[in-house]
Amino acid sequence: MKVCARVSTAVLVICGILLLAGCPTRTSVEKINRDPGRYAGKEVTIAGKVSGSFGALGSGIFQIDDGTGTMWVYSQSYGVPSNGAKVAVTGRIEQGFSFGGRSFATILRESQRRH
Repeated sequence: MKVCARVSTAVLVICGILLLAGCPTRTSVEKINRDPGRYAGKEVTIAGKVSGSFGALGSGIFQIDDGTGTMWVYSQSYGVPSNGAKVAVTGRIEQGFSFGGRSFATILRESQRRH
């Protein structure tokens, strides 16, 4: 019984480590805005409250406020959440982006569905 319990515990610990290793760590918007070149082209996750959005036909752009700053997120395949929604978004940082006749200095191009 003791051997079976130890093996079960070890398996659970290993599964937990593997599960957590697959989750990207969250980055604050303040860090990204402070040095966008460092994050350009890299995949990051940010989380916060949607403070503005517009879009049509499944694509659009929305702004996330995480309490340290705001960042626009471009969503091409996942739709646009409503104002006030709490979301976490994973994607790549891009600089010099245009959408709907507006220019954005730094954006996050969404690559994974929000959670």
